[in-house]
Amino acid sequence: MALLSDDRLFPAAPAQRELARGLYEHIKDAPIVSPHGHTDPRWFAEDTAFEDAAKLFITPDHYVFRMLHSQGIALEDLGVPRADGGAVETDPRKIWRRFAQNYHLFAGTPSRMWIDHALQDVFGVEQRLSANTADTAFDAINEKLDSPAFRPRALFERFNIDLLATTESALDDLAHHRAIRDSGWRGRVITTYRPDAVIDPDFEGFLGNVEAFCAHGGGCVTWDSYLAAHHARRAMFAAHGATATDHGHPTANTASLSQAEAAGLFSEVMTGRASPDRRELFRAQMLTEMARMSVADGLVMQIHAGSQRNHSDWVLARFGRDKGYDIPQRTDYVTALRPLLQEFGRAEGFHLILFTLDETAYTRELAPLAGVYPCLFLGPPWWFHDSYEGMMRFRRSVTETAGFYNLAGFNDDTRALCFDPRALGDVARRVDAAHLAELIVTGRLDESEAGDLMQDLTTGLARRAYKL
Repeated sequence: MALLSDDRLFPAAPAQRELARGLYEHIKDAPIVSPHGHTDPRWFAEDTAFEDAAKLFITPDHYVFRMLHSQGIALEDLGVPRADGGAVETDPRKIWRRFAQNYHLFAGTPSRMWIDHALQDVFGVEQRLSANTADTAFDAINEKLDSPAFRPRALFERFNIDLLATTESALDDLAHHRAIRDSGWRGRVITTYRPDAVIDPDFEGFLGNVEAFCAHGGGCVTWDSYLAAHHARRAMFAAHGATATDHGHPTANTASLSQAEAAGLFSEVMTGRASPDRRELFRAQMLTEMARMSVADGLVMQIHAGSQRNHSDWVLARFGRDKGYDIPQRTDYVTALRPLLQEFGRAEGFHLILFTLDETAYTRELAPLAGVYPCLFLGPPWWFHDSYEGMMRFRRSVTETAGFYNLAGFNDDTRALCFDPRALGDVARRVDAAHLAELIVTGRLDESEAGDLMQDLTTGLARRAYKL
């Protein structure tokens, strides 16, 4: 029995459902454009087999293990590495069994739909995961992973991925991206410039990071060499395909200090004794500096705000960053972004994509801002609200004010190759079809224009926003 309904996520009303089916059929086989994600470029550089089902589906993906952890299952028992190198479960079959025994916890969640999609569509497993089916599914997946057809490059091509962007630290040497480029493989995997480690004074190892980083700007640790290092690294990333930068700040605050004031603040921060308010001011000024550089070099700028990252100090100390403890919080954009927008809001060619987890900001702040400033695009909140209800809330909240063409299109925030771009992409396409069908039957959209709009939502808007 199939795990997934052919009509999943389509409207219940027959006429509306039929419209949604037709719109979905129009684009269901369109190529995947994934302009922002976190897959490992090593996969495509080395093109070696994925190790096993547990390391593919569970251990690296906080969207999966956070649910299990919320029910009291220790991260160690799921094979999540500890920061101190302490003991964790290493038997992939035991990890998979624990996952399968608790698969009912995912009922009604988007993760359940993605995983079912990958099991059925990618691996041909059509039995629901449970304690009774765990070993059968584990063996079937592992058998396929051993075959050349399931190597990273083969899956990339099978999934019809036109472009996949990864995200690397400003300190990364981009060796894997060079290896991909030099291999002659035709798959388009590009990098994205993520300078949080050298911009955020609260980032672990910040002072040492900046000292190493400044070597790219002349060696000495000064404001001028620091800015020069950013220019040099951005140019290097662009040479390796980057079209965008990405900034994961706790707020969207920006500032407009003079260069003399900024230089003094930099020196203060580099003492390691700056107050929390001064550290926040430095992050704010650096967003404005990054905008200034984007106006000059053309790289698209992305801001991910609205998340209190690594909410649990205990988990951060024991397991490190990005372990499912990023929690939405109230976020100001109107006041916070004003210094940056006063200077660059109408700059020709400047693209600034705003992401948020704060749903209360959609209608009140983000849609009106994107609906008037030429530089602004709204990125979808799929990196957290990646569900039917979350996607619909976003569409209904922002489209009436910002329209469709001030949006950045589809973005899957890919982490797991086997189900993020393909499964989440399918969810997004079905939701968009359902939304457009609703607009048609309520007289807000002509059926004759819906097909072109569906294509733009699938690939066209992302290509435009990210300059692809």
